[in-house]
Amino acid sequence: MPSTGDIFERVANAPIVPDGLPLVILMTGFTDAGGAVSNLIDFARDELGPRPLVVFSNDALLDYRARRPIVTFEQDHLTDYRPPRLELSLAHDALGQPFLLLSGYEPDFAWDAFAAAAVGFADRFAVGTVTWVHAIAMPVPHTRTLGVTVSGNRTDLIEAHSIWHPRTQVPATVGHLLEYRFIESGFDTAGFVLLVPHYLAETDYPAATIAALDKLMAATGLVFTLDELYGENREYLGKVEDQIAGNDELGRMVQGLEERYDAYAAGLAGGGEPTVGGLREGELPSADELAAELERFLASRPTGDDDKRGG
Repeated sequence: MPSTGDIFERVANAPIVPDGLPLVILMTGFTDAGGAVSNLIDFARDELGPRPLVVFSNDALLDYRARRPIVTFEQDHLTDYRPPRLELSLAHDALGQPFLLLSGYEPDFAWDAFAAAAVGFADRFAVGTVTWVHAIAMPVPHTRTLGVTVSGNRTDLIEAHSIWHPRTQVPATVGHLLEYRFIESGFDTAGFVLLVPHYLAETDYPAATIAALDKLMAATGLVFTLDELYGENREYLGKVEDQIAGNDELGRMVQGLEERYDAYAAGLAGGGEPTVGGLREGELPSADELAAELERFLASRPTGDDDKRGG
């Protein structure tokens, strides 16, 4: 088994890191409904100018056969090899405020060593807060505000933002382990779980990325520019509405989800404890049966620059 020191390499001439910065964790893994985390990582790398401090070892942490790197074949030769990246970086928000960003793929191996290394870097840089996000599919309508469940030890964020308080056992991600270890070590930590409409979960849903950035801003005080994402989301939702308008079955599904969601919200306002989306066991609509046509339509959208994220 690799030790903590075997799984990363410090970057030469890395920037100086002030003490007390927020740490943001973005890792793709077991679930990424709506492409929330993967698109957020792209946003951070494209817009926030991250400068690596530490690069984690793919050979120690990555299962190459499960997540194969991409190569480019140019007629008769290879021109590019792009392995995944997992890095701790110094980034800056739209106002130039610095923060630490741990981003990339979820490790396949050496979770304990990885978590120990992450906590060690948080100690070294005396981080002020730790925030991470991920997204799961839920039977909720896209016509309502995208909800979240909040975990961790920041009760202010839990009380202000969490709309669902389940008691259950779920398959863990490395993000869960990191949250657990950071809290054990005394860090102020919050995890946001985005509740993405199940019939849009296999598409790149801009609203999920917007919601993730909004929660990060609430937790950290950082500021991000969302204008482009809002434009992409308007175009995306326009295509969704066009498709629903032409299909009575999809329209009935969304209407049913809206009624259940509103009943759930009313239960919360009344102090009750309804099930998520107002749904009880056995009432969950089947995405395969009710939304297959919509999923196929959205999954087949062009992926070029003129149609990125549905825009």
